[in-house]
Amino acid sequence: MENIVVFITAPDEEMAARIAKALVGETLAACVNIVRGVRSIYSWQGNIEDEAEVLLIAKTKKSLFEKLSRRVKDLHSYQTPEIIALPITAGVPEYIDWLNDVTGR
Repeated sequence: MENIVVFITAPDEEMAARIAKALVGETLAACVNIVRGVRSIYSWQGNIEDEAEVLLIAKTKKSLFEKLSRRVKDLHSYQTPEIIALPITAGVPEYIDWLNDVTGR
């Protein structure tokens, strides 16, 4: 079973909390951390943007990524939200077991 960490940016903590609660409540993620104070500099529609954002870090299974990303898009205000995943290559067995139990083995 492959586990992943999904990074999602949001414009503010209110939206981040709404997304996080939905993902955990619907068992699409076992846990979502919200990190305030992220400064994002990126290219968008030909302009260099410099914005304050909030970062969500969701722990889940790779098999849930498509459902998770659809749900984030439903809740998100951005036209093209950042939703990217990285594999979890190692973790303490108790945490990985918990993640898998919460998200339904």
